[in-house]
Amino acid sequence: MLVNIITVLFKGHEQKYFAVVLYLEHILIRKYMTTFATLMNTMTDIDKKIDEVGDDHFSSAQDTPLRADAFEMSDEEKITIIQEKFAEIMHTLGLDLTDDSLQGTPRRVAKMYVKEVFGGLNPKNEPSSSTFENKYDYSEMLVEKDITVYSTCEHHFLPIVGKAHVAYFSDGKVIGLSKMNRIVDYFAKRPQVQERMTIQVVRKLQEIMGTENVACVIDAKHLCVNSRGIRDIQSSTVTAEFGGRFKDPLVKQEFLNYIQIKLEQ
Repeated sequence: MLVNIITVLFKGHEQKYFAVVLYLEHILIRKYMTTFATLMNTMTDIDKKIDEVGDDHFSSAQDTPLRADAFEMSDEEKITIIQEKFAEIMHTLGLDLTDDSLQGTPRRVAKMYVKEVFGGLNPKNEPSSSTFENKYDYSEMLVEKDITVYSTCEHHFLPIVGKAHVAYFSDGKVIGLSKMNRIVDYFAKRPQVQERMTIQVVRKLQEIMGTENVACVIDAKHLCVNSRGIRDIQSSTVTAEFGGRFKDPLVKQEFLNYIQIKLEQ
């Protein structure tokens, strides 16, 4: 439209016509280049923010972020979709999916995600939580330490590997020792942030046992720190949640003594 108007106005004045057209093209190019540069800067800022959230292990909630329709599909339906999408990822990376070693990988990964490493997302997999009356009137701290933790960082989907230490004081109920291991494992089997996992373990045990007197310490290595980014293979992350009597410094120190962690004064 604009070119047609200029053509009519400058009919018979070709040199002026081309000069005006070139000038307008110059203005438009500058405008689009400025817009493009702004867009690229915005995308760069977004990428930096995404990286910062991941590298800082930021968590926005104490509950695992799940959609309302998270469990409308069956496990087999999820496996089929993940298998297709993971095959696309491998194809994009340039891998030959006809190779004998690779052709079954998308299916294996999909089954692993749904049935194993992320099985704790589904409430139907929550371990039974029966308790018993404390008939022997045990009133001291009970500690279950060195519980193996295998989880997955929700920011990079790389493993978190470590140990959990759980303790409680009975308010009339006791729980089977293996149940504490299973509760830790349940909350570990999902994309996680270690701080959230520590809180979730304590809250669940408080709910089951009807007492605030529960504590949990987790010491774990994050492969998103150890194998990428800073690549620090020596460091580990320690998180703790103390409830009820464990907020007392002397009680807290007693617990930490059991698991051989010193409390700074």
